[in-house]
Amino acid sequence: MTTEPRRLDLPPYLRREPLTLALLTGAAVVFFLAVSALSGIHDAQRESLAQRWAGRGVADLKVQHYEPAVVDFRTALLYARDSSAYQLSLAQALMGLHRNDEAEAYLINLWEREPENGLVSLELARIAASKGQTDRALRYYHNAIYATWTGSQDEARHQARLELVNYLLRIDAKPQADAELIDLAASFGRNSQENLLLGQLFLRAGDSRRALGAFQDALKRHRHNATALAGAGTAAYQLAMYPDAQRYLERAHTADPGNSEVSAELNMAQAVLRWDPFRPQIPQADRNRMALDAFAAVGKRLKTCPANPAIQPLQESWTKLKPQMSEPLLRRQPDLVNTAMNLAFQIEKQTANMCGPQSDTDRALLLISNLHEEN
Repeated sequence: MTTEPRRLDLPPYLRREPLTLALLTGAAVVFFLAVSALSGIHDAQRESLAQRWAGRGVADLKVQHYEPAVVDFRTALLYARDSSAYQLSLAQALMGLHRNDEAEAYLINLWEREPENGLVSLELARIAASKGQTDRALRYYHNAIYATWTGSQDEARHQARLELVNYLLRIDAKPQADAELIDLAASFGRNSQENLLLGQLFLRAGDSRRALGAFQDALKRHRHNATALAGAGTAAYQLAMYPDAQRYLERAHTADPGNSEVSAELNMAQAVLRWDPFRPQIPQADRNRMALDAFAAVGKRLKTCPANPAIQPLQESWTKLKPQMSEPLLRRQPDLVNTAMNLAFQIEKQTANMCGPQSDTDRALLLISNLHEEN
């Protein structure tokens, strides 16, 4: 006889529990998915609002409407508080309002998170420069120069170094500016405009020799460029290279006759060449005539001087030498040229700040004196 298996006779509530559990589990899954979907929608809405306010901020910042830009970016940060881009833009808007302390707080926070960010370092350098904090400004400028940039990295670094150079020139730190310019020139100056800029900056830094080289490079590409000709003439003039200065300045004057600085330097370069008896290959007769003219000119200079014990010995020396200053005697005694010019140089130096305004001749003789002392 077979025995059927005994059926488990469960109470009704136990038979319903698995079904209930399944239903509850399904409901929980549906609820979780719904919450996730709603959360995603909420996050997307927050991101959309952040982007919308940031877009307004970018537009306001572009046209230098800094007050509304601050409101725009603060609102954007309510929806995306960790956005580095929005914090940086807010700092820039605050800087536009000269609220540099507030801007600096945001920028320092960003720099601590992203020390390699070139733009953050550059903005910190600008704030430090505005506060006269030179050491901090230099540190942040150098961070910016060697930092990471989006887009054209070389161009961004060049511009950061140029800004540093201009800052150093503003605070009259010419040797440091010159050192930065030398580094810049190693990777700059690929076209005429860059060479012009380098030449002008080297002139401001007091590096006339490198300025002349930069202007000459610019003239290789555009030989009639008035700015390059004037710059080369000024650099040569400052280097006491008067024949070269005259050549460049004459061409610059032809290209731009209204440039008063070019005209003044050209006149002085021509005066130096006209009055300098020690230039090479000058005929003896011309050398004697120049010495006679210079001696007469310093005699007039002495007459403009008030009575002064410091001037009296020079007046006596001039008076004593005067009988010998004639062409026949100079032909027979060539050394008199040196004697006369040395006295002329002494008179010009001694009277430079004691006997009223100098004439062009006086200034030219003083430049000639400096020229031959250096040689």
